[in-house]
Amino acid sequence: MKAFYDVPAPAKLNLFLHITGRRADGYHLLQSVFMLIDWCDSLNFEVRTDGQLSREDLTLTLPADDLILRAARALQSHTDCKLGVHIGVAKHIPAQAGMGGGSSDAATCLLALNRLWRLNLPLSTLEMLGLRLGADVPFFLRGRNAWVEGIGEQITPLEGEATLDAAQFVVVKPAAGLETAKIFSASDLKRDTETATIVGFAAQSKYKKFVFGRNDLQAVAQQLCPEMTSAIQWLGSQGMQGRMTGSGSAVFAQLNLKSGLFLGKLPALWQMRICSNLEVHPLSGWAFNER
Repeated sequence: MKAFYDVPAPAKLNLFLHITGRRADGYHLLQSVFMLIDWCDSLNFEVRTDGQLSREDLTLTLPADDLILRAARALQSHTDCKLGVHIGVAKHIPAQAGMGGGSSDAATCLLALNRLWRLNLPLSTLEMLGLRLGADVPFFLRGRNAWVEGIGEQITPLEGEATLDAAQFVVVKPAAGLETAKIFSASDLKRDTETATIVGFAAQSKYKKFVFGRNDLQAVAQQLCPEMTSAIQWLGSQGMQGRMTGSGSAVFAQLNLKSGLFLGKLPALWQMRICSNLEVHPLSGWAFNER
C-alpha cells in the first residue's frame, strides 16, 4: 500500500480577535482573520489492512486519544471504511499557543485519509466531520486565509482588496501555556466589541491589515499568564508591536526587517520562529469542492 510521508499541517495566526456577543447557550460570537503560516507539524500515514488505527509519537508525547485519532475514527465510521492506518506524528507547533496545531492536525488527517483510503468525499462532508472535532478544523480544510465569524463556522476567503500580502512574522511562545476555557469564562472578558466588516478590513493598507483591531482576549490572558506580558515586551525591545494570537499564550508581530537580523536572546524554554504567511494550505485541492 502507498504511504504519504511528511504531510504538513500548518499553524495559523489570528490577526485580530473581537468578541461581539454571547449566545444563550454560552458560545461566544467572534470576528477574526485567520492567516496560515509555515510553522508546521508533520504527519506520516501508512495504510493498515486490519482496520486498526494506531499512532506513533515521533517528537512529543501526545494524549492517548487526540484529535488526530478522533478524526481518523470519525472518517472511518462515517464511511464504514474497512481499512486502517498507522500515523506518525512529528509535533512542532506549540500546544496551548493559540496557533491551531491540534485542529490543523485533524484537518490534515481528514484530507490525507480521504485520499489514502480512496473515499472521494467532498470538502463539505469533511467540514461537517471536522466541525464536530473543533471549531477551527473547517478553516484548515478550506485552506485559505479567511474572515471568520459566528462561533468560528462562518468562513469567508480573503479575496480581492482583502487579500493579504506576503509578509514575515516573529512568533514567540513562552514556556507557559493557556487553557481556552479559563479565558472565555473570565467575568471581566470584554464581550461587546462593535461589529467590524470585511469591507472595512479590505480598505486598510497592506501594512495596516496586519495590525487591524485587537485581540479582546489579551487583557484576561495576560492576567492568567504573566509570561505573555514579558513576551510582548521582548518583541517591543526588538522594535516590534506584539499581540496575542487566538486563545493561547503565543504572541507575534510583523517582522521589522531593520532589526530582524539582530533578535535578542530568549528566556529559557521559550520558543521563537520567523514565519512566512501562506497564500494557501499545502494540501489545498486534496478534496473537491462542489460549491
